[in-house]
Order: sequence, then structure tokens, then C-alpha cells
Amino acid sequence: MPADTAAQAFRREGRVVVVGASLAGLRGAETLREEGFTGSLTMIGDEPHDPYDRPPLSKQVLLGRTAADETALPRRRRLDARWRLGVAATGLDLAEKRVRLADGDEVEFDRLLIATGARARPWFKETEAALDGVFVLRTSDDAAGLNRHLAAGPRRVLVVGAGFTGSEIASACRERGLEVTVAERGPAPLVGALGGVVGAVAARLQRDHGVDLRCGITVTSLEGDMAGRLRRAHLSDGTALDVDVAVIGLGAMRNTEWLAGSGLAAGPRGIACDAGCRAFDVHGIVTDDVFVAGDVARSPHPLFGYQFLSLEHWGNAVEQAEVAAHNMISTGLERRPHLWVPAFWSAQFGVNIKSIGVPPMGEELVVTQGSLEENRFVAAYGFQGRVIAAVTFDQARWLSFYRRLIESAAPFPPAFTNADRRPEGARPIPADFPDPSLPTHGPTVTLSGYSPSERRLQFTPARV
Repeated sequence: MPADTAAQAFRREGRVVVVGASLAGLRGAETLREEGFTGSLTMIGDEPHDPYDRPPLSKQVLLGRTAADETALPRRRRLDARWRLGVAATGLDLAEKRVRLADGDEVEFDRLLIATGARARPWFKETEAALDGVFVLRTSDDAAGLNRHLAAGPRRVLVVGAGFTGSEIASACRERGLEVTVAERGPAPLVGALGGVVGAVAARLQRDHGVDLRCGITVTSLEGDMAGRLRRAHLSDGTALDVDVAVIGLGAMRNTEWLAGSGLAAGPRGIACDAGCRAFDVHGIVTDDVFVAGDVARSPHPLFGYQFLSLEHWGNAVEQAEVAAHNMISTGLERRPHLWVPAFWSAQFGVNIKSIGVPPMGEELVVTQGSLEENRFVAAYGFQGRVIAAVTFDQARWLSFYRRLIESAAPFPPAFTNADRRPEGARPIPADFPDPSLPTHGPTVTLSGYSPSERRLQFTPARV
């Protein structure tokens, strides 16, 4: 059957299964319908809830402004799908094209979209993690339970980890008038995501708002009372804190365990896929019928040295899902690459923080607008002589400008940062990222490999 004829037949009568009923899964399914897929569509999700938005959980929900069950994602269209919610996928048979479910059922597919995302990394001691008052924050149920405990007015909240989620939780606690201690094993908040220079600003911001920030410290154990309620936390410096609530912000774990033995290139860092969102198998060969999108995906990006990037970004989940869905029902030259430039935002302690590009690749940093001392600035990151990223504190209007610099591989430092044009005489300085072999909390972009075989070059002859 000619490729075009087969593609048309699949659009009419094919069977698509989407594993993961959150943001990426929903937007991928909607794109399939919007682009003319009329075959059967099955949505599988391990949570019993309809797809909901996660960013409000650490912001509006923890401030008591929105209920956790009021964060449903808006629907762009009617899906006409079979929903299998509250039942997790437990296995994948690539040869027979079947997804195995926790209830013993199996779902057949012609093409599969994997959008299983990530989950919060739990506290490392199960008995302590089970104490009343110990939380992670990833799901709607997590946010609802944590909000109830915060509303009860605990004596002190302990936040373990000062990445973006941990910092947002600390901000919400202070806005509610709660005493909060943040324990961060790195030298500063956000250091894994934005480096030590910007991390120092984040540290000052927290302390100025009354946070008991303790860096270079780990929590060694959590202690409960006879009723199983959290009462105390022990720290690596030998001190102890009386706390009623502890929120574990130790990062995320990709949901790939269910793919063990499937033959896909899936592991703790995610599922490897090409720029068209097609999954690789364990031999590095691209699959034709399995696609990946969202936090669980790791794919090469031409703007960033063809590094395989794993992105925990809302916008990436949407864009990648749309590309994956388009490519699932397209052939040949109709397919398009996923080339979204990473972008991220956070709101904490009254400051709007946004980034563009891949800051952890940055070797140097220069402040191009504003001032670090005033907590209002733009900082550009450089890598091998080009602009690789930028971060803004209350200067978000500049992001589109820096996106263009990144996309055009503009030289670093930018010409407009010359010392004679800036009164403070700013010069590039080391961005001060920690040793990548040392664990830190909070990166939203993970550099997870490099594939020289995927390099694409364009020859441009020199002008004589």
C-alpha cells in the first residue's frame, strides 16, 4: 500500500493509545483530533482525576486562593475518547502492540504516545515519609492535603530542597504568616537551575522575607510522636528543629519503570527520542509507531549542541505533544521537528522569575539590564562564545529579545554590555554552577547525553 494511502487509512481507522492523561497527553490527543484523526483514541492515566494544571498547585492552591479540585485544564475540543483513569500502565509489548494495565487488562494500539511525565522524589525513609505532616508536592491530592495542614497553622514548616518548587512553597508559607525553614544541600537556592550568582540573589530574597534558609545542610531524619505525627527534624550539622509539616522537594523521577523489558531506550533520565518525538529502542534505532512527549522525553536539540535535553517545562509539554501528535498521522516531509526553546517561570516572594534557553550550559554570566542588588535584572549566559540562555527577575518583557539572540547564536557577551556603556562596568563572570556530578535541587533542564550520530551541519562557503 502506498505511504499516502496507508496514512489516510490510519487517520480514518487507526487505533491510538495515549499513556499519560495530564497536560502533554491531553494536548497531544486534542491535536490528533484537530488534524483530522477520526480513529479510536484511548486515554490511560494512573490518577483518577481529569487532566489538571500543575503550576497552580505550588502557587494559588497553597495560598488558599484556589481549591486543588478547581485546577482542571481547559479543553480545546471534544475528544471522543475512551478514558481509562485511575489505572496505571504496567508494561508494554512492542511486538504485539499492547499496553498492559494494573487491573490485568490489555489495550491494543497501532500507534502509541507516551506522556507519563514525572513524579516527586519521595523521602528516602519509608517509615518517616508515612508520618502525618510529611508531604511531597506533585499531584492535586498532594496540594489539597498540604493546604489543609498549612491552614491549620503549624508551628514551623520545613522545606527540604530550595529548587523552584521548594522556593515557591517557602514563599507561600511566608505569605500565610508561617514560620518556615528551608534546608538546601547546595550553596544557595536555585543553584542547580540558575547558578551561584543568581542563587545568591535568591538566597537574599528568601532571608529578606523571613525564611530561615540553611544552605550546605541536609536533613538526616524525621521524627514522629506515638500517634505517628511529625514532630522533629534532625539536620546534618547536629541541630534539631521542632516542625509540624515537612515538604520534600528533592526533584522529580521520570515515570519509566513500567517500560522495563519493553525494548525502548527508557531509563531514570527518561525515554530517548529523536527530534520528531519518535522513541528509540535499546539499540538506538528509531521506532515508527511509538512517540514520546513531555517531562518523560529526552531529545536532541540543535541549538544546544545536540545535547539530549529532559525538560520539566509546561510550554515544552504542550509544544512537544503537538509535534508528536502531528507526526503520528503524517508521513515524510510533512513531519516536523520539535525545536522549542526551553522557557520557565516562577513566582516567589513577590518576584516574577523567568528563564529562556539552557542556563546550566552557561560558563559565564553578565548582567545586561538592571541590578542584582535590586532584585530586578536580566542576566545572559554564555557558552563557547555565544548566548545560550537568559534569566529575568521582574524584567520578563525582555525574554522575546533574548530568545532571538539564542536562536541566532548571537555572540557572548552581547555588544550592548560593553563596560563603557554601563555605569556599573559589568563584565562577564563565572556563572558558578555546581559540579554536575554533585546532586543539587531544582534544575528544570537536564543535560542527559550527546549523540554525535544525530549531528546536522550546514556548509556555508566563505565570501571572498
